Amino acid sequence: MNKIVLLLLLLPFLLSGQEQKKAKDLVAAPSTVEERRFVRNGNDLYEKKNFVDAEVQYKKVLATNPNYARANFNAGNAIQEQNRFKEAIPHYETAAKVAAEKPSKASAYHNMGNAYFGDKNYAGALEAYKNALKQNPRDEESRYNYALTKKLLEQQQNEDDQKKDKDKDQKEDQKKDQNQDQQKDKDKDQKDQDKDKEEQDQDKNDQQNQPKDQDKKDPPKQPNPNQLSQQQMEQLLDAMNNEENKTQKKVNAKEVKGQKVKNEKDW
Repeated sequence: MNKIVLLLLLLPFLLSGQEQKKAKDLVAAPSTVEERRFVRNGNDLYEKKNFVDAEVQYKKVLATNPNYARANFNAGNAIQEQNRFKEAIPHYETAAKVAAEKPSKASAYHNMGNAYFGDKNYAGALEAYKNALKQNPRDEESRYNYALTKKLLEQQQNEDDQKKDKDKDQKEDQKKDQNQDQQKDKDKDQKDQDKDKEEQDQDKNDQQNQPKDQDKKDPPKQPNPNQLSQQQMEQLLDAMNNEENKTQKKVNAKEVKGQKVKNEKDW
């Protein structure tokens, strides 16, 4: 935490040290009168902080003379002032490549480092400041920027390593949790299978232990066709009684007819 606070406190000094080197540090490449006029117009606009129009003037020169060191250097400055850091870097690279004198190359590398730094590419900034110091070892601004950028790069790398370790731990934890879930599911399935097998074995044992006379169930009783219902029996008894009454009446009738007729009394 203290390290981070220290870097934040030092950052304003870095930004002040990042002030762009001026075009006068560069040796002008061979150019035409018209190209030098465009450069002067661009410089005037740049001093007035009209960076957009200044860029237009410099690019008019580069359209016909792309290796003009001064125009590339100044175009890089105008573009970087618009916070288009990545677009500025190629102009500084060209300026550093074609410049004839070491101080001119050092200025191009210094501003290239500032562009990389503005884009938070600390590795690129560190390399650019290192190249500036190779061309001009006495450049204290480049030395200061190099030292502070190195600290920021180390901090960034540590944070990246911590993030990678954290991501790795999270992946391992996720994999561990996944394996545990799979094992739980596997154990549950095995437990269910064991329970089903136990129930099947118990059913089999119960069937084997049943008495033999219970193995075969009595067939359901079928109604006896010769067995009369209560109603039928009553009807049959009534019918028999009726027949008996009829028979008795016939017998009585025959007995009456067989009796002798008594004589009538005399008057």
